[in-house]
Amino acid sequence: MNKAKEVALHIVDWLRNYAESAKVNGYIIGISGGIDSALTSTLCALTGKKVIVLSMPIRQGDLEYTRAKNHIDHLLSKFENVQALTIDLTPSFEQIEKDLPVSTSGHFLSMANTRSRLRMLTLYAVGQSNGLLVAGTGNKVEDFGIGFYTKYGDGGVDVSPIADLMKTEVWELAAEVGVLKDIIEAKPTDGLFDDGRSDEDQIGASYPELEWAMEYQGDSTGLSPRQKEVLDIYKKLNTSNKHKMNPIPVCIIPKNLR
Repeated sequence: MNKAKEVALHIVDWLRNYAESAKVNGYIIGISGGIDSALTSTLCALTGKKVIVLSMPIRQGDLEYTRAKNHIDHLLSKFENVQALTIDLTPSFEQIEKDLPVSTSGHFLSMANTRSRLRMLTLYAVGQSNGLLVAGTGNKVEDFGIGFYTKYGDGGVDVSPIADLMKTEVWELAAEVGVLKDIIEAKPTDGLFDDGRSDEDQIGASYPELEWAMEYQGDSTGLSPRQKEVLDIYKKLNTSNKHKMNPIPVCIIPKNLR
């Protein structure tokens, strides 16, 4: 048995055991058309537990929406325990966008993150009514390297099945469990911006480069100009996004003040 298959089976067993110990019916996953949600939903489906795959388009690009739909159809054809729902959140999002008093300078990023938070709210509403846990889709680079997710958006989950996998490992496992080829080969994107920018466009480095930076232990001596640039990108994002990756700070009251 190859390593990718062993890892996939380990995650499936972990998910199955967690659902049984938590006394829930299974899992709900938001489907974006990207590889992380495709892999996570497939692993959840392999548990045999009830799984709802939820598409939540918000001004979704045609390619992303088509990939998401094709993946959902693929799962439905393979797994009897999988159910699918589509909830178009565009009207809700546009009403929020209209009502919120957001400053012009922060509007663009704020509303991008609002998309993610609206999807989180929807996942929990549907999940709770069906006795399901929300399965996160973040990988190790995103969740513990550069904090590339929305706080209380796609970062708001019950379990993180693939958060100990590097992105390159996600690609390997996705191929192993039969994720559609066009999803595996698609450029990674969070889908939060109308201009269709990729993750690499936003970050300034590819996932293999970020994995190298995440594991690099030396100083900058002997590094190429590009390696130095990637290391700077990684360190900057890792530092600025600590507020996402670390526990919420608690102000501890001294005993003498109680």
